[in-house]
Amino acid sequence: MPVPAILLPADPLNPRRPDPHFAWEARLLRESGGEHHLVDHDALLAGRAEEAVLRVPRGSGPLWYRGWMLPSARYAEFSAALTARGGHLLTSAAGYATAHELPGWYGVFEGATPPSTWIPTAGAAPAAEELAAAAARLGGSGPAIVKDYVKSRKHEWHEACYVPELADLAAVGRVVARFVELQGEFLAGGVVLRRFERFAGLPDAGRGVGGPGAAAPGGAGTGADGTGADGTGDGAHGRGDGAGRAAEARVWWLDGEPVLVGPHPDGPRHTVEPDLDGVQALVRTLGCRFVTTDLAYRADGSGWRVVEVGDGQVSELPHGIDASGLLTSLIAA
Repeated sequence: MPVPAILLPADPLNPRRPDPHFAWEARLLRESGGEHHLVDHDALLAGRAEEAVLRVPRGSGPLWYRGWMLPSARYAEFSAALTARGGHLLTSAAGYATAHELPGWYGVFEGATPPSTWIPTAGAAPAAEELAAAAARLGGSGPAIVKDYVKSRKHEWHEACYVPELADLAAVGRVVARFVELQGEFLAGGVVLRRFERFAGLPDAGRGVGGPGAAAPGGAGTGADGTGADGTGDGAHGRGDGAGRAAEARVWWLDGEPVLVGPHPDGPRHTVEPDLDGVQALVRTLGCRFVTTDLAYRADGSGWRVVEVGDGQVSELPHGIDASGLLTSLIAA
């Protein structure tokens, strides 16, 4: 059978080499005996998929993508352009949307993840009555966060992410309106209200990570903030004021098996060992080949929660983690 190649974004300043952010993955891939091709991410975002894949050889066969996020519609165009050149992405357009957007995966993980509801929108903030109905679906009171189908504005926590009290509909409307304004053309799908849950936080220097099975801080690498590249750990802040990050693990799944368990990119030096009992069955039910799950431990000690699900092709790998096994698994799939 043909060995899959991996598509990486090209450096915008030098299209013959990988984007610097993914250069270390390209190096690991070469060391693992794999092959990569380059695509123009800016052209993909602009809707010029045929132009974006000109550097991918014709007849390239099975392909994975490892790169920056793409809206689901752009990914579908990407997939079609590769098919026209004799290649095929091993994650279908439908599979990408299922794992990448919260409405696609929420039904499978409901009960294992914070309660959520959503309002589709073409870019305008939902009307007050729509927000009131959405708040009522979450019980009508208590704290929540605002996001779209893919990302939050966690760095504008009080302004465009956190709602202290759903019963305060004026505050809900204010935070949602600011979120929609800041997202602008990058608003993905619609507005999501997601019940805020408190998770065990990252440790202070020299202290261990909370939760059973957790290890003391370790590892290396600076990581990246994940902006534009990962399914961020929305709602996973360790404190209600947004001042701390939760201690999260990112689990990489290929064909229903965990092939890499590591830290979340927002806390790359802190190792967390999550309990995967129950999660594997949900991942298999979802039916997507290559996905990630971000897991955090409830601060009240009641167990592990799935904070976020993402498509593995556009989930951030913390720098410093040993990703060779993951890449080897992809090219052997």
